[in-house]
Amino acid sequence: MVRTVFAGLDGSPESRAASEWAAREARLRGLPLKIVHVWEPVPEPMAQAPLLGAETQQHWSERIPREAAEGIRLRHPGVEVSTEQLVGGSADTLVRAAADAELLALGSRGLSGLGGFMVGSVGLSVVAHLERPVVLVRAGEQAADEHEPDPAGIPSAATPYRPVLLGLDAANPDDSVIEFAFEEAARRETGLRAIHSWNLPPYYVYGLASDLRLHDEIARQQAAVLAEALRPWRQKYPSVEVTEETPSGSPGIRLVDASPKASLVVVGRRIRRRPLGAHIGPVTHAVLHHAAAPVAVVAHN
Repeated sequence: MVRTVFAGLDGSPESRAASEWAAREARLRGLPLKIVHVWEPVPEPMAQAPLLGAETQQHWSERIPREAAEGIRLRHPGVEVSTEQLVGGSADTLVRAAADAELLALGSRGLSGLGGFMVGSVGLSVVAHLERPVVLVRAGEQAADEHEPDPAGIPSAATPYRPVLLGLDAANPDDSVIEFAFEEAARRETGLRAIHSWNLPPYYVYGLASDLRLHDEIARQQAAVLAEALRPWRQKYPSVEVTEETPSGSPGIRLVDASPKASLVVVGRRIRRRPLGAHIGPVTHAVLHHAAAPVAVVAHN
């Protein structure tokens, strides 16, 4: 099976931004892009209404991906673009369609006045159930947003990429998450900024006021844990400059605060095969809703 980058498209500005991001990613990887449009059938009485008749439904379901693909071919020459139209519930259909995808890009609405996302039920469900990497892209995301400003401070897609940001639980590192982040940094010829945040056990807190050395010792221990987790990957990807950070505090907050200076944020999601509910973890949930850069969620065991 040919490896393919997928993008979910529903015609919204955020899904169009995700399709553009997916086209750029497909070009970086040298892979084809498939734009998937899912049409959810409306109840029969509504389908018979003048504005929602079968002819109108078919027209729009065909026009949206066709026009998107035509535009992407013009803006991203050299990227092989195909479309697929499917019928069914959006989340379940996307999960089935992208089961063997290289990755799936989806759109999420930007938070008003702030960098970040407002992830809807479809996006959360796909992230929680698809066992391939899912990238959430905010409405209005531009190629220049992923790059450093030019010398005059003007956004430009011609400058180097911003670093890739990796949120890692260094005490329980997963190879697939780390490898994904290093691969993305290597493709972009940029650095990797790895953050492992930690909190003191409750029984340590009361002793800190009288012994700040305890905090410093724990901080050194956490830095050593992160360094050890990344050591073999530094050796495997010698061209990727790695910055390691081990701040104390909420992991989600630390990653969100660092996200404006990243080209991509990479976090993990433990696979939990339960029939109901979106199980993505509190840190990943916080990053999905508030990060100011595209977020890649990598499922792992």
